[in-house]
Amino acid sequence: MLLKCLKEMIDGKTVLLLGFGREGRAVYRRICEAGGFASLGIADAKEIADAPESAKLHIGEAYQSAVTEYDIIFKSPGIVMQPEYRPEKLKGRMTSLTELFLTAYRDQCVGITGTKGKSTTSSLLYHVLQTAGIPSVLGGNIGIPTANLYEQITPETVIVMETGVHQLEYNHVSPKTAVFLNLYEEHLDHYGTFEYYAYCKENIYRNQLPGDTLICGEPSLPAAGDCKAEVLRLAMDDSSADVTLLHGDTVCYRGETMRLPDDMTLTGVHNRYNCAVVYALARRFGASPEDIFRGIQSFQPLPHRLSPVGTFHGIRWYDDSISTACETCIQALTSLPETDTVLIGGMDRGISYQPLLEYLVTSPVPHIILMSDSGKRIMQEAADYPETLRQRMQYAADLPEAVTLAKQITEKGKICLMSPAAASYNVYQNFEKRGEHFLALAME
Repeated sequence: MLLKCLKEMIDGKTVLLLGFGREGRAVYRRICEAGGFASLGIADAKEIADAPESAKLHIGEAYQSAVTEYDIIFKSPGIVMQPEYRPEKLKGRMTSLTELFLTAYRDQCVGITGTKGKSTTSSLLYHVLQTAGIPSVLGGNIGIPTANLYEQITPETVIVMETGVHQLEYNHVSPKTAVFLNLYEEHLDHYGTFEYYAYCKENIYRNQLPGDTLICGEPSLPAAGDCKAEVLRLAMDDSSADVTLLHGDTVCYRGETMRLPDDMTLTGVHNRYNCAVVYALARRFGASPEDIFRGIQSFQPLPHRLSPVGTFHGIRWYDDSISTACETCIQALTSLPETDTVLIGGMDRGISYQPLLEYLVTSPVPHIILMSDSGKRIMQEAADYPETLRQRMQYAADLPEAVTLAKQITEKGKICLMSPAAASYNVYQNFEKRGEHFLALAME
């Protein structure tokens, strides 16, 4: 089905791969299998050592100008289009692997988005479906290009897609089953305004059809008439909601309830909230409550997501490097009341830190180490808050300096938590690299 849709899209057309990273290479492989295109180009800001000889290359700072020369442009996620090359100004069609995949398989797809929690929710749903013996695959923004799933898909397969905003920005096809977990300020360096960021996220449901399903939390619920799908309201501690978590330990879906395992390894009320979503989805796909319980009980958390990484120097270290927003840092501190030191800061993307500062005023955490660019801004903005907050704050230029300071001030037996509430790209390739460095520094 994928190759058939791709062949129809590119037949006789000039095709450009805009970006030749992991996803661009996956698309290239499928384009070569489908065949029928008139010519193929690759555009990237960086040199490509192993570029295909048959492709025309557009390399360097002006690589985006190549989009004016092609009929079909497959844009890789994360590329910020210059204003003069945005899709509405092109003669050709700008698309993506996500749009291609949904065109081929939308009726089998569960698309899961949200500022935070989408990786855990997607991975947990896949694990529960596998536990229940329901044919399923997992891919998307989680690091597995959907083009690589082609051989594993049958008409019975449930396709779980973690769908980030970069996949959704120019997407015009929505999955039959969609989940919109939450919405916080994020990626403002890319999208400019929170309103446009939210608009792109809403593409998860904007093109759904009658008979489709949307599970959506407030305040992201679509206005009347904005979504053709059946909308299931997701909420916390609200028995009137279609999907909810009650009392922090019981998931509810349209009158069904299940108490979560006492020994589940997922930490934090936000992850239990995600379990409510997984319960509702898994039930809709035919999993029994017993299988769902076993799946949640046996699931191992993904790395760098509020994960205990060991006890070193008498201190319990927790890695929450995935935290790039105020709300996730707040959730982490709420989930770990024994935190004695928290490390906050990283790349400054221009988000407002007012919610985090207001939380920290009343938070009992005694030591707040602010680091890097956003940490410096938080330190400056703290001048408008009570002196008692500023007395608990110290600044470190980078992560090594912050960990060294944490070893000196954290009470033995207590927790040192890294939950940066900021991206990592000013220093690290990604949040995973930051988390790995944190562990290495803690162990030194």
